[in-house]
Amino acid sequence: MNEFILIILAYLIGSIPTAVWISGYFFNIDIRDYGSGNAGATNTYRVLGTKWGTIVMVLDMLKGFAAVKLAYLLPFYVGDEFARTNFQIGLGLCAVLGHIFPIWAQFRGGKGVATLFGLVLAVSPWTALCCVGVFLLVLYLTRFVSLSSILASMAFPIFILVIFNVDNHAYRIFAVAVALLVILTHQKNITRLLKGSESKAPILKYRDRKKIRRTHI
Repeated sequence: MNEFILIILAYLIGSIPTAVWISGYFFNIDIRDYGSGNAGATNTYRVLGTKWGTIVMVLDMLKGFAAVKLAYLLPFYVGDEFARTNFQIGLGLCAVLGHIFPIWAQFRGGKGVATLFGLVLAVSPWTALCCVGVFLLVLYLTRFVSLSSILASMAFPIFILVIFNVDNHAYRIFAVAVALLVILTHQKNITRLLKGSESKAPILKYRDRKKIRRTHI
């Protein structure tokens, strides 16, 4: 088994259209025909609710995580940490590419944020946990999954370049590229956020309702 085969396998793993298959099997719909039209966790939260959105998010994360771990199938990368990290990033990006352009779902997928997170979790767990902290904090304060994803991705290169000061140029470039990629794939969300028309996740809505009631008392 060589690098090329693993790269193809990583893409195929990333191409597993979790949201499309779950929406089709359990609800007899194509998630891409509803909400934002994306086959990802955010749109699943919006259309099918918290339970199914969480399931899709976890499974999409596992795609990135599993793709990264394929590097251990080659003995050379087991003993060379620097080369392994670079190859793992490549495998993870192939999985993200598969998620965005899935061969199993007419090349119409999601935005790849959860799969990207699975990649980071496999390569750098502490950095991933820090990004999760940013994501959850923003989500708690705003209930916008898109804004949480954007700000967490922007925090990623800050953690890599400044706080943890990772001594791997490929990883540093990757961190900056991730932030730019997430911003690029969320252009429509950014526009809706600026217009005030972005949908909120169906979590903590009772808290917000109480706030609204208090303002009217």
